[in-house]
Amino acid sequence: MKDPDLAAFETMARAAVDSLPMPFRAAAAEVVLRIEDWPPDEILDEMEIDDPIDLTGLYEGIPMTEKSSSWPSPYPDTVWLFREPILQEWRERRDVTLEDLVTHVTVHEFAHHFGWSDDDIASIDRWWE
Repeated sequence: MKDPDLAAFETMARAAVDSLPMPFRAAAAEVVLRIEDWPPDEILDEMEIDDPIDLTGLYEGIPMTEKSSSWPSPYPDTVWLFREPILQEWRERRDVTLEDLVTHVTVHEFAHHFGWSDDDIASIDRWWE
């Protein structure tokens, strides 16, 4: 069986965003969703990540809780999903569907847009245990 392509990943991620409750869905609509096979080298270097397989997703922007109309961001907020690292994690886990994993990574990254830290997310989401 062939691995899902970038378009299939985008379909899964958009379905996850569409399933968010209002008003989160409305706020998420303003975020650019990018699906790439691998994280760009610039991102890996900036985050000091040696192995690109370690980064499944990323929120890049200013969280809603920190936004200011007097100091707008020059770039749109972006959620990145990285296909190959997600596929690798899915193959290794074997206890979740690919759709569930893509949904989880998508919601996790959008939670950062809404102002949640990794610790905040972990306090209610035991996914990784």
